Amino acid sequence: MFPSFPSLSRSIVRSRRSFGSSLTFPRQHATCWRKMSTLPRYPIFEALTKHNPESTAIVHSVSGRAYSYGQLVGDISSKAKQIAADAGRSEGELKGERIALLIENGYDYVVNLLSIIASDAIAVPLSPTFPAGELRYVLDHSEALMLLSSSKFADKARETLSEGLTTIPISAAAEKTKEDSPLRTIPPLHDLTGQEQGGLMLYTSGTTSRPKGVLLSASTLNAQCQSLQTAWSYSPADYLLHVLPLHHIHGVVNAILTPLLAGSTIEFLFPFNPTQVWQRFAAPFLSIPTAQKPITFFTVVPTVYARLLATYSSLPDLHSPLLKAMHPSTLRLNISGSAALPTPTKSAWTALTGGNVLLERFGMTEVGMALSCGLAVPDRVDGSVGWPLPSVQARLASLDDGSIIPATHLRDDEGKDIQGEIQLKGPTVFSGYWRNPAATEKEFTKDGWFKTGDVAVRREVEGAGAGVSGEWARGPAWFILGRASADIIKTGGEKISALEVEREMLSIPEISEAAVVGLPSVSWGQKVAAVVVLTEKGKTAGRNGGVMGVLDLRRRLKDRLAPYKIPQDLLVVETIPRNAMGKVNKKMLVKECFGDEGSIRKRSIVSEEEKRRLKLEEKERLKNEVGGMGEAVVEKGKR
Repeated sequence: MFPSFPSLSRSIVRSRRSFGSSLTFPRQHATCWRKMSTLPRYPIFEALTKHNPESTAIVHSVSGRAYSYGQLVGDISSKAKQIAADAGRSEGELKGERIALLIENGYDYVVNLLSIIASDAIAVPLSPTFPAGELRYVLDHSEALMLLSSSKFADKARETLSEGLTTIPISAAAEKTKEDSPLRTIPPLHDLTGQEQGGLMLYTSGTTSRPKGVLLSASTLNAQCQSLQTAWSYSPADYLLHVLPLHHIHGVVNAILTPLLAGSTIEFLFPFNPTQVWQRFAAPFLSIPTAQKPITFFTVVPTVYARLLATYSSLPDLHSPLLKAMHPSTLRLNISGSAALPTPTKSAWTALTGGNVLLERFGMTEVGMALSCGLAVPDRVDGSVGWPLPSVQARLASLDDGSIIPATHLRDDEGKDIQGEIQLKGPTVFSGYWRNPAATEKEFTKDGWFKTGDVAVRREVEGAGAGVSGEWARGPAWFILGRASADIIKTGGEKISALEVEREMLSIPEISEAAVVGLPSVSWGQKVAAVVVLTEKGKTAGRNGGVMGVLDLRRRLKDRLAPYKIPQDLLVVETIPRNAMGKVNKKMLVKECFGDEGSIRKRSIVSEEEKRRLKLEEKERLKNEVGGMGEAVVEKGKR
């Protein structure tokens, strides 16, 4: 197990003083080492025990409380022992058990998460924003042995456990850890047996079915962290501001596990508030500066950048210090992911920050991060997610017959980009869906590649892909067109990327948000439609000073998109619903905004010929239904 990580942990600590397992802490740390247990020799724990114990690991932004690496590793060890006791088990008897977390963002979340993995159990993070019914589903489906909840969410935990569960998990309190809690020695590490079952289980958003549990073993998590550390150069000098939810891969792997592996500092500021985030960025550069350190690393979703940009003008007193705080010489890396990044947002951010170009990447729950643009600015290609990350194998499969598209085949005979489904393989890919072997088998090819369901094209980009960011960032760049099930619209024999249309629409000043969808059409198979939120300007941009309409939109897009790509229907709304990571459930959006599929198809009829075709289809459907009923009656008679 962990074939690639020992080398990583060695590389991280090679340039620093080596700290042995019997290291003694300064006198202010009183003794409570007898309550500690040993930790498994996973690379993450090897790294934690070798970081400078006095360097800061975690900071709570609002309170200013700080926790050192020395305290963190000791608290993980002590908490692992406590979890076993709360479960009524001896140490080492939690192998493979699922333990759910209902804890707010901060130090205690990190301690409990890593304590579960150290216990060789599987951590199942829960979202405090979910209703009790959804939490019960996860607890039941994961067959959780225990629910660890903080005092803040104790009532939510009681409500969740009060009814509707097949088996009620053990309820245990995740008590708050005191700052600078007593600790004397770094806990020893025990060797791995090769039979470890610890890890993390995250649940998918469930846009097409009930959420699925994605099982990520400790070795898979370590491979994901190694890949990111190599590509993005996390280091002990990094200071990361964390504003993300912690039941998604982005918030856990990118913004907790990898920085901790590298010895970085993580500061939690949650829930996200744009004014507070701007204030925190500016704090070290005020005329009377605070003791807070400059932020060097920021990874969030596009909606966060959009909200920050919208709020910036209302904070004129911060503009001067923010020029220093956001400049590339201070904020070395700003990353956008989990949803498509609109070009206007990227351009506005670059202008505001004095040239700090957002780095785009692609990932998903099942694989962590898979593709990324490079650190070199020429490798941060607009609209692209870059190249397969280190240790990630990626290929494109034909949307028509599933055949593998050679890496050198970028365009077809007509000069169009060749579209294909992204398929991935390597140590960063998950092992399977929990209690769902059928889904696992369905999502993998016979030769072991994971079928992402996302469609992409590859393009040569001048000045990019020359290996400046690393050998992994070489060759044609990858461009995501969207989910095959929701973002690829098939109309009149053409395949249209909803994300491409959205990108162009969002460059129009009258449009604030946009979601492009495919509606059923008798004539075309599907037709392009858009749901938008207008800016104040857009509310008077239509004919005679009215609201912007579909004809106004088509006029604005006619020089940017081919006619068949331009939306034929337009619906203006106040808000477009998004999940915690800024994603839109387009299937749900279509149903809420346009109705069920049958109704949409009927409304798509524009000629007598189409009416005739629809009647024939309905007649055939009824015939099949009656035939099926007749067969059922015959079968019943045979019995």
